[in-house]
Amino acid sequence: MNAGTISVLCVDDHSIVREGIALIINQQPDMKVIASAATGEEAIELHRRLAPDITLMDLRLPGISGTVATERILNDDAAARIVVLTMFDGDEDIHRAMRAGAATYLLKDTLSNDLIRVVREVHAGKRPVPPDVEARLAMRSTMPTLTPREVEVMELVTQGLRNKEIAPSLGISEGTVQVHVKSILAKLGVNDRTAAVKIALRRGIVHIQ
Repeated sequence: MNAGTISVLCVDDHSIVREGIALIINQQPDMKVIASAATGEEAIELHRRLAPDITLMDLRLPGISGTVATERILNDDAAARIVVLTMFDGDEDIHRAMRAGAATYLLKDTLSNDLIRVVREVHAGKRPVPPDVEARLAMRSTMPTLTPREVEVMELVTQGLRNKEIAPSLGISEGTVQVHVKSILAKLGVNDRTAAVKIALRRGIVHIQ
């Protein structure tokens, strides 16, 4: 590999996606995919060993999420440059990834020319956030946010658990669960649990495993 070549680590749990990204990247005279990972743990280990210039990171991975992997990579190497490349377009997904330290956030329907441009810009030290991503972050900033405990409750509500089942799972009383559920409904602007689940899934507050 030439000294001026941008080295790229591709992280995605689907081999066909990794192969497609590698095909796009490797067609560029100044870029090369030097390794691929299917899990967050593998991505962390490869980043430690190879120190790629750019990491393309999916969010939904077996084991730890891409957000957690991003955070751990940056804890190891503060100079790491990570571009999230995912199908998740919820404002909460974007917020968590950017808070973890991602340089920018791209959706998988991004045109290949835009992906190449972003890789070059991030390598140059820029943080080119697409307008649609900025708009979702701006929208989130105007909304009430769920507390970490409320997110835990929402995750269990999404699994179909009732209050009396959620309480022992979290080590709290059923009355406390009711308080959290009432707060969640108010913050999401809905009147029932079914509507709350729909909004929480759409925004990326929770995911179906």
